[in-house]
Amino acid sequence: MLLYKSSATSQDKSPPGLTPPKKTNQKPKTKQKAAKMCCSGFLKIIMFVFNGVIFLAGAVVLAVGIWVSVDSSSLLGVLSHIPDAPPELAQLANVGYLLIAVGTVLALMGFLGCCGAVTENKCMLLMFFIIVLIIFIAEVAGAIVILVFQPLVKELLVKVNEKFVVTIQKNYGKDAGFTTVMNETMTQLKCCGFNNYTDFTGSPFVTDTNNYPESCCFKNLTICNLNAAEASAEVGCFNALVTLIEDNASILGGVALGIAALEIAAMVVSMVLYNNVGK
Repeated sequence: MLLYKSSATSQDKSPPGLTPPKKTNQKPKTKQKAAKMCCSGFLKIIMFVFNGVIFLAGAVVLAVGIWVSVDSSSLLGVLSHIPDAPPELAQLANVGYLLIAVGTVLALMGFLGCCGAVTENKCMLLMFFIIVLIIFIAEVAGAIVILVFQPLVKELLVKVNEKFVVTIQKNYGKDAGFTTVMNETMTQLKCCGFNNYTDFTGSPFVTDTNNYPESCCFKNLTICNLNAAEASAEVGCFNALVTLIEDNASILGGVALGIAALEIAAMVVSMVLYNNVGK
């Protein structure tokens, strides 16, 4: 018994000058790896949901752009009837094509983000980051341009006012397409003319009927003649549109800031996933 004990004791002793190997604990590293995988999975879910919404939004914008480009009874139909319009106004005819381009980019961006997050494809994630960065820079540049060239916008609106009134007095009641679109616009915005009822004075409609459009009078009136239009004093469509924008300016500003924040978050998440691919 003593010999067995002494031999066991001698085996436990290490040679002089050498330290026994330390036992390593792998549990902290395992926990870190699990936490990292959990975080990566959470980011993937966020990326997928976010880009799914972007893809759907892009599809909606694309559909609206196609509708605006094809539908001749939209508001662009009114603008096309304005003779000698300012050159800047002609650019509004490209709104439909602009919406198609924006919708296509959004749909492509959503597709790249979703597929890149699910498949952990570095190329898709990098392309997604670049597209979002370009859009973000374009939005900032557009906001700066609007602030800088605001006086030019006012001059353009004055020119449009003069041309639009001439068009109303020449074509309202004579051109069926223009008359229909004008009536729909006034009904939707609850307004009368570009400025007020006087825009229709001398138009074929007033000359033939001695009446004004129904939108220029109160709803309870059966006949909208000059006296009724004067008493009603309905607001012009331009002022109605400006009021609508001003009333929703805070909402528009909040939406713009929210979009900017989402774009920054999307770029950060895409780069985190990009760096974690293969690790």
